Parts: sequence; C-alpha cells; structure tokens
Amino acid sequence: MRSVSELDIARAPSMLATRNVFLVGPMGVGKTTIGRLLARELRLTFVDSDQEIEKRAGVEIAWIFDEEGEAGFREREARVLEDICQQSGLLIATGGGAVLLEENRRVLKRHGVVVFLDTTVDVQLKRTAKDKKRPLLQNDDRRALLMKMRQERDPVYRGVADLHVNVGDASSRRTVNKIIKLLEQKGVAVRDDQSDGR
Repeated sequence: MRSVSELDIARAPSMLATRNVFLVGPMGVGKTTIGRLLARELRLTFVDSDQEIEKRAGVEIAWIFDEEGEAGFREREARVLEDICQQSGLLIATGGGAVLLEENRRVLKRHGVVVFLDTTVDVQLKRTAKDKKRPLLQNDDRRALLMKMRQERDPVYRGVADLHVNVGDASSRRTVNKIIKLLEQKGVAVRDDQSDGR
C-alpha cells in the first residue's frame, strides 16, 4: 500500500512539497479555511488536528474540556499530533493552543515547516462572534480573554514558526498565494510551471 505522500504526488504533481506543512496561530485566524485551500494548491492531504481529536474520541472538544479539563485535552492533542506526524505529505491545521506544550513544538519543528498565521484581536472577535463551540471562548469578556491569550501565545508562535504571515482582512486566496510565495522562496515548494531552469 502506498503512503499518503506517494498517493498525493501520483494524483497531482503540479506542486511538490518536500515536508509536511503546519499552520499555527490564534483561534479565528482561518487555519482551517486557509489550510484546505493551501493543501489543494500544494497537493497535500489536509488534516485539522481538532477534527481528528474529535473523530478519535467520538465526542466534541467541548465535552473533552468539560470531562477532562484543558490538561486532558492537551494530552489527547499531543498524542494525535505525534501520530499524524508519522506520515508525510500532509498540511496540518493545529489548534490555537497546540504550541503551548514543548513536546508539540519539538514535533512540529522536526516533521515539517511551521507557518504562523497572525491576525488582530478585532479580526478574531469578528470571526468568532457567533461561535459557541470553542470552550476557551465561553467568557463574558471575549476581548480581554483574546488579548490575554495573545500576550501569552504570540511569543511562542513566533518562536516555533519558520514563516510569519499576517492575515488581517485579506481574502483566503490572497493569503494562500502569499504563503506559497514564501515557501518557494525558502525552497520548500516548487511549482512545476516555474521549475524549469531552477
């Protein structure tokens, strides 16, 4: 049986990536939406780590937080990331707090290229205004909570990232194009139509 990476390359060789690509960043930045588009362009298999945790647990993340607390959720998250990273040819959108554990940061750095998707608290508030599924956002003062999380997590995102991309209000397509350009500059991804003579 062929590996995920072999299947991807066989199915669509218009873009080749030599390693996995990880998206990290705060909630509401668009890691899942951008990740799906980027995976299609890079011909990688898209994985959302939060969705993978729910699939394996058979319950929603909110239930895990209620029953096991954040510590229990982080343990599950670490196991899932370690397991996923045994494969190659993946684009993985991580949860906003995945980088908090040092072991997760080591796994990301060892198994791929880490892209930090950054945005403002105002954009986060707009994109998560109607979100009832994120346990950490069930708070009366979302702005204060997001500001606090930003102060705590921003240095960690920057420390683990190979690339830093500001998302802002730019369209997902524009952000994807920006990431691809940066990956190509790092020699990680090469478009076939630009590869002649390289």
